[in-house]
Amino acid sequence: MDEKDSYFVAVKVFLEKEGKFLIMKDGFGQWDIPGGRLKKSDSDIPLEQIIARKMSDELGNKFTYMLGKPIVFMRHERVESAPGNPTVRIFAIGYQATLEKGEVTLSSHHTEMLWANRSNFDPKKYFTGGWLKGVQEYLKARNSE
Repeated sequence: MDEKDSYFVAVKVFLEKEGKFLIMKDGFGQWDIPGGRLKKSDSDIPLEQIIARKMSDELGNKFTYMLGKPIVFMRHERVESAPGNPTVRIFAIGYQATLEKGEVTLSSHHTEMLWANRSNFDPKKYFTGGWLKGVQEYLKARNSE
């Protein structure tokens, strides 16, 4: 019998403005999409509220956005920086969103941000694993509209 696997669950947001979407470099030097893992205490909280908290934590609260529907589902594996460097798996729901007004400001957990042009962005230069597949699926979906 196959052993069942355990995954963290995350929400990610493809925040768009003027044909571009936001990517950020985290404190470990890896490029990422805004959002993150759910906490144990999030089990009864609507995903939209969790997303609002993640967006505020990572991008400040000097902007407004319109959250769309989930556009991709991602499965990513990564080595944690925790003791013993465990490998974890993350299942992430990727939502589309549109920046309405204001400016995003990076949290101290991120070192760089880039508004990537959807029409000519090469995700292989920035992402690996499940995040790469997710960004590729997002670009395919958005660029075929």
